[in-house]
Amino acid sequence: MDKNASQIAEQIKQIFATYGIDVVGAIVILVVGWMAADWIRGIVYKALGRVPNMDTTLQPFLANLARWIILAFVIIAVLNQFGVETTSVIAMLGAAGLAVGLALQGTLSNVASGVMLLVLRPFKIGDVITAGGLTAAVAEIGLFTTEFKTGDGIFVMVPNSQIWGTSITNYSRNPTRRIDIVVGISYADSV
Repeated sequence: MDKNASQIAEQIKQIFATYGIDVVGAIVILVVGWMAADWIRGIVYKALGRVPNMDTTLQPFLANLARWIILAFVIIAVLNQFGVETTSVIAMLGAAGLAVGLALQGTLSNVASGVMLLVLRPFKIGDVITAGGLTAAVAEIGLFTTEFKTGDGIFVMVPNSQIWGTSITNYSRNPTRRIDIVVGISYADSV
């Protein structure tokens, strides 16, 4: 029994000697990368807050996007620390992304439409628009859906692809509008 314990202890020492530096290095890379990703997200969020006319919906989206991009590089660096061939991992992630993209085609259509709405900004939060057969005030613009509040106080959530695929009439964008009023006058009355 004593001999088995010493053999197990010797094997554990060998494992630590072989992989200990890699494990410690991977943990350091992971912790530093995670902190750097959160730090960069904060910097991007604050920097976008100083940009004039920055849409309030686009600011957290871009900050979180920067964080996830950094975390992807951190995970690849951790795998590389253990000697994993990262090119095969990246190729595998690309193939998995393609498969998921084909499976979620409708959902990704909403995401693509949401990105187009956020980038091109045909309307902003608070504008009254007509799109997708609905006339209402925009409450929130998300990646998948846009939330509206109708004139009678009803909450409506519409998929972004339905909004982006139709014409959008924005009643709030221009500061002035012309209204035509037809007034009927009898031929006998003086104008």
